[in-house]
Amino acid sequence: MSIKYIVREGFTGIKRTKLAATTSIFSLFIAVLLLGVLTRTGYNVYSQAMSIKNLIEVEVFLLDIDERTTNQIRVQLENEELVEGVNYISKDSASAIMRKEFGAGVEELAELNFLPASFRLSVNTDAGASQIENMVSRLQNVRGVDEVEYNEALLRILESNLNTFSLVGGGIGILILLAALILVYNTIRLTIYAKRDLIRAMKLVGATNKFIRSPFIVEGVLQGLIAGFLAVLSIFLIFEFAVPFYLDLGTLSWPFGRWYFLVGGMMGLSLLMGWWGSRWAARRFIQETYIAS
Repeated sequence: MSIKYIVREGFTGIKRTKLAATTSIFSLFIAVLLLGVLTRTGYNVYSQAMSIKNLIEVEVFLLDIDERTTNQIRVQLENEELVEGVNYISKDSASAIMRKEFGAGVEELAELNFLPASFRLSVNTDAGASQIENMVSRLQNVRGVDEVEYNEALLRILESNLNTFSLVGGGIGILILLAALILVYNTIRLTIYAKRDLIRAMKLVGATNKFIRSPFIVEGVLQGLIAGFLAVLSIFLIFEFAVPFYLDLGTLSWPFGRWYFLVGGMMGLSLLMGWWGSRWAARRFIQETYIAS
C-alpha cells in the first residue's frame, strides 16, 4: 500500500469537494470551539463553586463540659470521614471574636463570657449536601454536643446549580458532537460518490476495500486537524484577549492550571471526530453492492 498515494488522494479529496469539505471543517471547528469554551468556562464555574464551598463550615457547639469530654469529642470529630480539619474555639476565644466582629458596642456582653465553646469543621469539598446532613445528624447525638450548625441552604443551592449546569452543558456538548460527526460523514459520502467510477475501476483491478477506504479516512483526519487548529487558535484569542478586554473578567484559568490539557483534548477530539466520521462513511458506502450498482 502506497502511503504517498493515500495522503495525496486525501488532499485531493478536499480540493475536489471544496464546498462540502469547507462546510465539514467549519462545522467541526464550531463544534470543537464550543466544546472548548464550555470546558474552560465550566471549569472556572466549578472552581468558583468549590471556593464558595470551602467557606462553608460545620460548627459544633458544646455544652458546659470538662476538658476530658472535650478531647473525646475532638477525637471523634477528627475520625469523621468527611472532616478535613478541626479548629477548637474556646469560650474566651468566642468572646474575642465577637468583640472583633461587632466592635466596642458589645464589650459588656463579651465580658459576660456567655458564648459556648465550639469546634469548627472544615469539610471535604467533594462531599454532597446529603452526606454532610447525615454527618450533622450523627454529631447532634454525641454526648456533650449542644447544637450543630452549617449553611445548609447555600450548600443545596450550590449543589443544585452545579448539577443543572453539568446536565445542560453535557447535553449541549453531545448534540454539537453528533451534528459535526454527521456533517463529516456526509462530506466523505459525497466525495465517495464523486469518485464512484474510479472506485469501480480500482475494484476491477483487484484493489481491496481497505486500500480504497484509506484516502477517505486521511481526508477526514485532515479536516479534523484543520478544524482543531482553528478552534485552538480561537480559544487563545477569545480567553486571552477578547474576554479580559470586553468583559473585564480577567483571564480565566486553564483547566487543571495548564493550557496543554485543554488544547490537547480539543485537538485529539477534532482528529477523532474526523477519523470516526470518515471511517463510518467509507465503511458504509464502499461496499461491493454499492460499487456494483
